[in-house]
Amino acid sequence: MYRIIKNKIILSILCSSMLYSYDILLPKSFQSDFTQTITTDQNKKIKYSGNILFSSTNSFKWSYKQPTKKEVCTDGKDLLVVDHDLEQVSAYRVDNGLDLNNILKNARIHRESVYIAKYKSKNYTIQVDKIGKLSRIAYKDDLDNTVLIVFKNMTYSTVKIERKKLKCNYPSTYDYIN
Repeated sequence: MYRIIKNKIILSILCSSMLYSYDILLPKSFQSDFTQTITTDQNKKIKYSGNILFSSTNSFKWSYKQPTKKEVCTDGKDLLVVDHDLEQVSAYRVDNGLDLNNILKNARIHRESVYIAKYKSKNYTIQVDKIGKLSRIAYKDDLDNTVLIVFKNMTYSTVKIERKKLKCNYPSTYDYIN
């Protein structure tokens, strides 16, 4: 009797762990609304919102709508920040960008729908929804701020997004800082 109960317990543990051990898979592209909350070590919060386009080549276009209008575009190597309120464009070389593909490859199940990943000495907490779509990412940035990104109205696609849609757009009259 003890052996039967023990075997049933082991079997149920194995089955439940298999249910929650699937990998987080990204599609070729996705688009989503987002809120991004940055909390400083003094517990001050800054909240942004907008929408994002992502391509599996680690190309992103973050279009911030609130509290300021801004676009952030990257191909994983170069980053362009367009601040429409300041009429300014800043270009950067990316050293530690959000490499979503590699972060998710390093993700390990923590509990149902929650994963933990360590990538380039940063810890990420990743949450997926009931059907496995990305819903939240939390991490500490290089300035020791806590960053929480919550995705809403996520749409996955099997088709790559056209490069021109992932480019930042700005008038030629904006100041350009390189």
